Amino acid sequence: MSYFQDDDKNNDSLKNDEIQRSPLQERLEQEERETQEKRQKRKGGGGGKGGYLFTGFIGVIIGALLVWLMMPGLVNQMPGTTTSSAGNKNNTTINQVATEVTTDVTKAVDKASDAVVGITNIQEVSSGGFWNPQSTSEQPAGSGSGVIYKVQGDKAFIVTNNHVIEGAKQLEVTMPDGTKEVAQLVGHDVWTDLAVISISSKDVKTVATFGNSDVLKQGETVIAIGNPLGLEFYGSVTTGVVSGKDRSVPVDINGDGTSDWQQEVLQTDAAINPGNSGGALVNIAGELVGINSMKIAESSVEGLGFSIPINSAIPIIEELEANGEMKRPTMGVSLVDLTDVPAFYQQQTLKLPKDLTTGVVITDVVGNSPASKAGVQQYDVIVEMDGKKIETAIDLRKHLYNDKKIGDKLTLKVYRQGKLVDLSLTLTNSDSL
Repeated sequence: MSYFQDDDKNNDSLKNDEIQRSPLQERLEQEERETQEKRQKRKGGGGGKGGYLFTGFIGVIIGALLVWLMMPGLVNQMPGTTTSSAGNKNNTTINQVATEVTTDVTKAVDKASDAVVGITNIQEVSSGGFWNPQSTSEQPAGSGSGVIYKVQGDKAFIVTNNHVIEGAKQLEVTMPDGTKEVAQLVGHDVWTDLAVISISSKDVKTVATFGNSDVLKQGETVIAIGNPLGLEFYGSVTTGVVSGKDRSVPVDINGDGTSDWQQEVLQTDAAINPGNSGGALVNIAGELVGINSMKIAESSVEGLGFSIPINSAIPIIEELEANGEMKRPTMGVSLVDLTDVPAFYQQQTLKLPKDLTTGVVITDVVGNSPASKAGVQQYDVIVEMDGKKIETAIDLRKHLYNDKKIGDKLTLKVYRQGKLVDLSLTLTNSDSL
């Protein structure tokens, strides 16, 4: 055997020795590997490749959670991004729905509101103080409302309440667009609390449509438009119903604490406050059915407003526009209710029957008046007019102003010194006295 051959044999033996290890050697190598693995675990090695994979997986999950939590704050700061309120509870953006609601009430207000204006009563007041009492200045003394009802030529006519314009040195009208117009007084009537004023028609765009107050029904919807508590609340709208028709409210004309007149009114629960006076009461069709006039202002009373029926107002408006005043028939006498006369004078001076408790006492007769010409005397007590029982001075005025005209005949029944006397007279205009 050559050298090379022997060498080959030795090499083959070596290989066989490497391949065919003894069981003891393999066991030692296995224990060595386990010892190294334990050392790596103690050092945080994670147990080889599986440990590294598990640790990396946990790290990815933690990183993703951090990014997810930070995302809402980062989104708005990234260029080209927008915020959506959906799914974001911390977003302050509020979604809105624009729904335009139209009802019969809004239609009526749209039709009538531009015909309602503000009226400022400017009066002359002393401004000089103690040292210069003669010095005066013009200052607003109050405000109310009015309704434009007619345009004729270069004038527009406005109806309002007499107490709104009473005592004014100057009248100023505030239009729906806020512009101011100087107004002129056309006429006024203290008994019905109505007045008519006029302004230039150049900026007037809307006039009210007159309705028919006689066909109103209890419970029917009505709308009050005006300026409660002044021009600060210009064009306020309140709604309610017709609470009552043909109501009568006592009115003190001369401020003496005694009722001089019974105003015929519509009753409504639509809120009517100071400043609403002269404003419009319209029906659901936007038609003018009343002129708001007064409110019972007592702490125990709520929802009780009054309006002059438009059917009662129209004749007054026409008369004021035509003549500047309401021409009414007169008898030419001064009056006092019998109930205001002490019982002693009823018996001793008037000599009335004891069972007569109501009537109107004539306290004075104007010379050359219809009453004077008919033989009416002081202390006569009127108990009937045209066959209609008269119990108070209000009854007398209502019959005279509502049922009679200038030039009409009027029959009276009066008690004179305990006897019943029939009289007749022809009514005349108060201007002739």
